[in-house]
Amino acid sequence: MCGILAVLGCSDTSLAKRSRIIELSRRLRHRGPDWSGIHCYQDCYLAHQRLAIVDPTSGDQPLYNEDKSIIVTVNGEIYNHEELRTKLVSHQFRTGSDCEVIAHLYEDYGEDFVDMLDGMFSFVLLDTRDKSFIAARDAIGITPLYMGWGLDGSVWFASEMKALSDDCERFISFPPGHIYSSKKGGLQRWYNPLWFSECIPKTTYDPIALRQAFEEAVVKRLMTDVPFGVLLSGGLDSSLVASVASRYLSESKFARQWGSKLHTFCIGLKGSPDLKAAREVANYLGTFHHEFHFTVQEGIDALEEVIYHIETYDVTTIRASTPMFLMSRKIKSLGVKMVLSGEGSDEIFGGYLYFHKAPNKEELHLETCRKIKALHLYDCLRANKATSAWGLEARVPFLDKNFIRVAMDIDPEWKMIRPDLGRIEKWILRNAFDDNDRPYLPKHILYRQKEQFSDGVGYSWIDGLKDHANEHVSDTMLNNASFVYPENTPFTKEAYYYRTIFEKFFPKNAARSTVPGGPSVACSSAKAVEWDAAWSKCLDPSGRAAVGVHAAAYESTSSEASAQENGFSVNGLSEKKVDYFETAAATI
Repeated sequence: MCGILAVLGCSDTSLAKRSRIIELSRRLRHRGPDWSGIHCYQDCYLAHQRLAIVDPTSGDQPLYNEDKSIIVTVNGEIYNHEELRTKLVSHQFRTGSDCEVIAHLYEDYGEDFVDMLDGMFSFVLLDTRDKSFIAARDAIGITPLYMGWGLDGSVWFASEMKALSDDCERFISFPPGHIYSSKKGGLQRWYNPLWFSECIPKTTYDPIALRQAFEEAVVKRLMTDVPFGVLLSGGLDSSLVASVASRYLSESKFARQWGSKLHTFCIGLKGSPDLKAAREVANYLGTFHHEFHFTVQEGIDALEEVIYHIETYDVTTIRASTPMFLMSRKIKSLGVKMVLSGEGSDEIFGGYLYFHKAPNKEELHLETCRKIKALHLYDCLRANKATSAWGLEARVPFLDKNFIRVAMDIDPEWKMIRPDLGRIEKWILRNAFDDNDRPYLPKHILYRQKEQFSDGVGYSWIDGLKDHANEHVSDTMLNNASFVYPENTPFTKEAYYYRTIFEKFFPKNAARSTVPGGPSVACSSAKAVEWDAAWSKCLDPSGRAAVGVHAAAYESTSSEASAQENGFSVNGLSEKKVDYFETAAATI
């Protein structure tokens, strides 16, 4: 990841303004510690903090076309840049950077080129020929981007709002899948897949097509000129990422550069089931595995820094971000600069606990659509900012544009949880990788239910956070929360505590408005709360209100033996286990 800052149409073009832009760009240096760049053209400034992943020697930014009339500052990776270069044979490339294609594509195709990009990206492009500019963000919002406005009429863009919050009168989270054009005078959606319209798909499930799409998504994300690895929790999603990456690495050109062993990483409290599960998967795959430990106190000590970096007061996001933040620092100390991670699978396939209550396939599909559309406010924000805090880049194969298309075009009837047919959550993903000839994972891991990872470390971590918040937030403070924080009022002491830290760093109304709110149970959208009347009386975004959902869902199976034969457990969850489970599942 990198950090970008662009200020366009300033009334002040003095050297003092340039110095201020450099100072604000420096707030993003954690995202790109390898080099800094700035380009000034009249009243426009484009600044960049670089994390060098592809072409470390010559890919410094901003990037240009041949005569430097087109300037672009980019955060992200363009995985199909080599293919795009074949469409740009009339152009002379100055670098080996994957992002340079953006300047040349704009020259040849105008503003309509964005959909040609396959990758994760946020960028700002200035055309000095007429002083027009565009800004764009990737389809799902894997890379962060904020847009702001100054009192002098200037328009601002930045990777994190800490670079805007002091100088912009107002700012917003730039919507994913959109482009802002100064010529057309506003935001327009460039990403318009069928699923976005929330039409119910009818394509029959094809396990081979799904598996191939995922393998392609993983392989294209191995594009790197620096050491890399995989975040491995031992859960289904990260284990599949590690399995595919490990298999490809041992057979590819990458083995000559990095060796045939994949590096994998996991963090937890000592004795954590996650550590044990990840170790089992790593041993099966033969990876070079790294275990990191942290204490509850170390996590609590890091909270202020975590909230400053991830720029949210959402409870579940902060709980999950903290161990990821700590792990990223450890990973970077080993010289690794890029990791693959498993975010997005639960949203695409309906893998959260509350999906057991989906009343029909139509409601399940609509909820997956809502969840994917909100990823940039939750899991994408966490994965990107928690890792970028230490100059580490996280890539997410499940959010590959083509893989999402394949997965979301499947008739949602196949995603329904059907114990009577031996289908647990995310069955279609598990089944796609159930290869007896050359197993990707052992059966008991491939079909392991999430609750098997929710013992031990989780509730100790969450209980520690709650106890800490209880010491700092009184009953009176919580009772008056609606007067102090009328927008997205916190209803627990833990939420109140996080809010006070957030407000210390980001006190403007614009900042607090970038954080989502509304009722939620077990990480659901507000709409899905309607699936069970009891949930509205016991709202908990981390899953506590969904206790017993799994057990109830499996009561209709013929027997526990039948369930175990299909690779899952029918045991219920304790309250603390479920509370941790959603956080742990989101962490890696």
